[in-house]
Amino acid sequence: MVEEPDSSLQPWRSYMQAMEHMRCMVMPRLPHDLSGFDVVVTVGAAITAVDLDHLRTFVEAGGGWLTLGPLSERPLPELFGVELGPPGPEVELRVLFERGDHVLARRLPGAISLKGRYRRLNTVSPDAEVILYADWRYERSPVLVGRSVSRGRVAITTLEDYGHPGFQQILYRLLRLLGGQPLGDRILGVGLVGYGEWVGKFHGLALEATPGFGFRAVCDANPERVREAERHFTQVKRYSSSQALAEDTEVDLVIIATPPNTHETLALAMLAAGKHVVCEKPLALSLREAAAMVEASEKQGVHLSCHQNRHWDADFLAIKEAVTDGLIGDLFYLETFVGGFSHPCGYWHSHQPISGGTAFDWGGHYLDWIVNLIPHRVEAVIGTRQKRVWHDTTNADQERIQIRFAGGQEAEFIHSDIAAARKPKWYLLGTEGAIVGHWREVTAYEVDPILYYHEHDIPITEMVPDLTLHRRHPSGQIVLQKLALPRREPYLFHRNLADHLLTGEPLVATLEESVQVVVILEAAARSAAKGGAVEVVGG
Repeated sequence: MVEEPDSSLQPWRSYMQAMEHMRCMVMPRLPHDLSGFDVVVTVGAAITAVDLDHLRTFVEAGGGWLTLGPLSERPLPELFGVELGPPGPEVELRVLFERGDHVLARRLPGAISLKGRYRRLNTVSPDAEVILYADWRYERSPVLVGRSVSRGRVAITTLEDYGHPGFQQILYRLLRLLGGQPLGDRILGVGLVGYGEWVGKFHGLALEATPGFGFRAVCDANPERVREAERHFTQVKRYSSSQALAEDTEVDLVIIATPPNTHETLALAMLAAGKHVVCEKPLALSLREAAAMVEASEKQGVHLSCHQNRHWDADFLAIKEAVTDGLIGDLFYLETFVGGFSHPCGYWHSHQPISGGTAFDWGGHYLDWIVNLIPHRVEAVIGTRQKRVWHDTTNADQERIQIRFAGGQEAEFIHSDIAAARKPKWYLLGTEGAIVGHWREVTAYEVDPILYYHEHDIPITEMVPDLTLHRRHPSGQIVLQKLALPRREPYLFHRNLADHLLTGEPLVATLEESVQVVVILEAAARSAAKGGAVEVVGG
């Protein structure tokens, strides 16, 4: 890919360059020899007559050409089949696909809002395909148009919001289309190992709601769980043996939703069978196990990742955006907390040999948030435990993990089942401000004509906390502001997974971060066993 440099394109260039399978070259001018490229991207109107001849030859031979922003009038009607309308105002545009079933639209929202200068593309050729249009004064105004030219294909857009994640995805997919690359129109068969009372149904519904996935099979050693899966999803095949599932040729991806102490064995078996694998959190109980899983996935050339679905929790996304935008300056200190004062469950979650320990449960999510918000090398970990009240379980009543990073940043995670007063869920300090997230306890009431009402407590962990930004004003006052929250959407992990496996788009919850979580958990467990000694973590 070749594109002319433009500072506004930096967010999109960073998005593209993060993908190892993409080779992106940024050049100030078009080279004469384009034979080594699949797609050329040009920016602005700086296309000479000689450049145009080279590009025309390149496209007619089967190449792709995408132009971003206004282009000189000369090639537009002839090659692109469009004419530029007059420039309009800077505005936020509501942009939609002309056809909702377009190959570029899979798993994307029906509409996105993009900022930039409005400019219409008027189609003048009957074979010019309007891909995106903007709602403009009760008209469908074309803003992304494509067209086949001989053996190749061209496209042009006047949209400019290159930092918008949805637009980045569309442009990436468009490049694949222009370059003649597949866009993942096949269906990946998915099998689920372990059908827990909640997580099994959750994954099944997510798979059914995600285009590109087909829920094919369930495996569980408990016959009642298998019957429950059959009641929820009548079309899936049912297995009592993981080996039988591994041999099912209709299953391309296996989601392992079993206790943590089984992840390595099951993952290695599925990877050896050539299946993509996603494990519930944590990925494994030790770095040795995680490394063996990573090595097997690389050897087989298949995918491995961890089900870090809370990467899309509204509070985390809001905090991530605030930190990225520099609203609190440089983040240097972070605390997270989960828990209360209640009897732990009697299931395997509370039995250390199976679960790994108290922090291995919610800690799989909270530590994932921490290493994402503080993307520096972990230098040292301290873990401490309290066992004082719940002696019928083998997990500790409370575990605390303290982390020191190479840049001097510090973080702390606490999971407590003996906290009569909860700490805030979030407490972040930066060089210019802070963010505090307080828990929200919400009870829903349902009217009953006989008993008057029923009340249902929404789990506190599922309610978005009350997030407040604290910033220091030049006057010295601390000014408080509520953080804006993104709209809550279900199954975004599965959508991103399908995007990654089918079209090569970046994985949001990376395997590297999930392995780092395991490193921290294991180091904290060693530290706690030594009474809270500092565990130095290798580079």
